[in-house]
Amino acid sequence: MIHSLTDKVRFNNGTEIPGLGLGVFQIPDEDTAEVVKNGIINGYRLIDTAQIYGNETGTGIGIKEGLAATGLTREDLFVTSKVWNNHLTHAETITAFEETLDRLALDYLDLYLIHWPGKEAFKESWQALEELYAAGKIKAIGVSNFEVHHLEELLSYAKVVPVVNQVELHPKLSQQTLRDFCEKHTIKIQAWSPLMQGKLLNEPTILEIAEKHKKTPAQVILRWNIQQDILLVVKSVHEQRMQSNADVFDFELDQTDMTRLNDLNEALRSGPVPDEFDF
Repeated sequence: MIHSLTDKVRFNNGTEIPGLGLGVFQIPDEDTAEVVKNGIINGYRLIDTAQIYGNETGTGIGIKEGLAATGLTREDLFVTSKVWNNHLTHAETITAFEETLDRLALDYLDLYLIHWPGKEAFKESWQALEELYAAGKIKAIGVSNFEVHHLEELLSYAKVVPVVNQVELHPKLSQQTLRDFCEKHTIKIQAWSPLMQGKLLNEPTILEIAEKHKKTPAQVILRWNIQQDILLVVKSVHEQRMQSNADVFDFELDQTDMTRLNDLNEALRSGPVPDEFDF
């Protein structure tokens, strides 16, 4: 379990990732540089973007400005992006990666993910990621929004086991079966939309637990993830909220709290169903 914003978790290939990071989903490119810079200044060391977000250029500018403002080096940061796997060929995936690297103005990525499995669409893309990984252009490779059967298919031919599966996960969608499968195969789980796009912030059970600990509902939800060793990517455009989201290391949820939060599970999604989402 992580104990600070800069604490890291070790992947199956030895690479280490900060347990709590800043995501930039749905932030306009022209605003992203300021958000990323402020995130780095406020202690975030993991920055998570994607090709489809349309803000990799702004992310790259924010990284450069954040490093300049803090005196950190590129190696102090962990940068993730994702390929929008629209039935891409091997060559198209390589090109997409090179374009991402160019927009970010970086020499390498720490982590590159296949964003969605599509329908039998990811074999060539994964083999391209393996090639980029072998060439040292990516420190680690993984997937996003993969269900168990997608992972079973991938593992049937993969030369490199993905280090992570980034999925929608929160108290209303606990993903326990998927988490168990990933743990068995040394694949870490990373949660996107851990606050269910804000829909959980008025949930009565969460409000009661927040009042008990004198914390915000968001802090309670993030702490629930942290105590289960779930990696986190949290979006915030406001500096004060960035700081609040990181203020989750000075309290602990007891077993009753955890049980009540686990009991909220309804297998309820706020985002697409992977098996039904084919771009």
